[in-house]
Amino acid sequence: MSTQARHSIWRRMPVDRMDEIEKESGAGALAKSLGLWQLTAIGVGGIIGVGIFSLAGLVAAGDEDNPGVGPAVLIAFLIAGLASAAAALSYAEFAGMIPRAGSAYTYGYVALGEIIGWFIGWDLLLEYIAIVAVVAIGISGYLEAFLNGFGVALPVSVTASAEEGGVVNVPAIVICLLVTFILSRGTKAFGRFELIAVAIKIVLILFIIGLGVFYIDAGNYDPFLPAGFGPVLTGAATVFFAVFGYDAMSTAAEEAEDGKKHMPKAIILSLVIAMTLYVAATLVLTGMQNYQDIDPTAGFASAFTSVGLPVIATIISVFAVLSILTVMLTFLLGVTRVWFSMSRDGLLPPWFAKVDRGGTPQRVTWIAGIGSALLAGVFPIRAVADLTNIGILSAFIVVCAAVILFRYTQPDTPRSFRLPFMPVVPAFGVLSSLFLIWQLPWETWARFGAWLVIGFVIYFTYGRRHSLLNPDSPHHRRAAPAPPHE
Repeated sequence: MSTQARHSIWRRMPVDRMDEIEKESGAGALAKSLGLWQLTAIGVGGIIGVGIFSLAGLVAAGDEDNPGVGPAVLIAFLIAGLASAAAALSYAEFAGMIPRAGSAYTYGYVALGEIIGWFIGWDLLLEYIAIVAVVAIGISGYLEAFLNGFGVALPVSVTASAEEGGVVNVPAIVICLLVTFILSRGTKAFGRFELIAVAIKIVLILFIIGLGVFYIDAGNYDPFLPAGFGPVLTGAATVFFAVFGYDAMSTAAEEAEDGKKHMPKAIILSLVIAMTLYVAATLVLTGMQNYQDIDPTAGFASAFTSVGLPVIATIISVFAVLSILTVMLTFLLGVTRVWFSMSRDGLLPPWFAKVDRGGTPQRVTWIAGIGSALLAGVFPIRAVADLTNIGILSAFIVVCAAVILFRYTQPDTPRSFRLPFMPVVPAFGVLSSLFLIWQLPWETWARFGAWLVIGFVIYFTYGRRHSLLNPDSPHHRRAAPAPPHE
């Protein structure tokens, strides 16, 4: 490799030297403690949650800036799920080939070069933190519904952002800090909690579907497209937030007991399980209650209240809080592992890559948790959801493009899973992700652009020079052995 190429922003992380480079970084090792079903539970935990319990009602009912799509929220989920499936298969191929922490950041770094890896890594730091925040806001809505069932009404000043007529969303802040504490206890404890919580979540959703189907009024499905097809596409861009939890799950590949074998299976299993439940749940929600009357923040609670079952609504609110916690845990895990990987590779200060005795990166865990708490306290749910979507769709575009390029530039690299119909499937993932991004409001683009500008300044002033792929990196000088005494 020429000196110019080694200093280039397009230098690529070599797959065959990743272990060597990781040892050179001096960062601690992540603990390997996750099996297939724990990984699948993390994926399902990340996908199913706020999408069913909050965003489905929000998109169906609409808000001041977006008309309600009514029963067609089902179509919005299917469009988002189809686009997500193409990306999921691309993730599965990479995860089976490179079972490393970092997910899309690592895949982009390996296949497309350092600057693309940085772009996606920096992007995911914001998006995952924002996802934790938006889920916390969703839980806050169900917590209010639960308290209302006992006649307790919290003041708007402490349950809503300034834009929504309040001051700060205190319950959302507390929830973020609670989830941060759970994750800080270590991956093994987190994996056990996630498995139990996801099992409870699936039982709850099956209960909702099984009971709600008896209260469906077919008249609520008419009109099926009350605002036309355009808002459905916008709704698909919003609910896309609800169908990509496997992305964050793939950041835990390095902590899997057998990442190459289990990661592809876990990614596909989690998406199939989630989409099946989403389709059934949206049909029940819009069939039980007219879309115009659905509570955007606690859809199923309002639906069961509308049919004279307030006790069931209260039960749903309680278990919805527990089940949505798994989404926050999955994505908080994701941001800490991406941050850890970028620091281990030298693109961010190595201070962030330090782990405790149990193999948990405590520093980034608490920094990310506090950041999500601040975001949850001051922003409304839709603004944060759109911000997460533009970032994750960008990551999907990079991963789908990278899997095509890597298949042709590195055809002999061992792959435990090969996605079918190459390059049609990943190309569809690129195009559909671009289409969904185009549906997002300009304010989201402006916020995203500002974040990327900050990121590129950090890369060109710190990351490029300190990268472990840079032969002149200060990391190499620190790691070099002292000269022998004469």
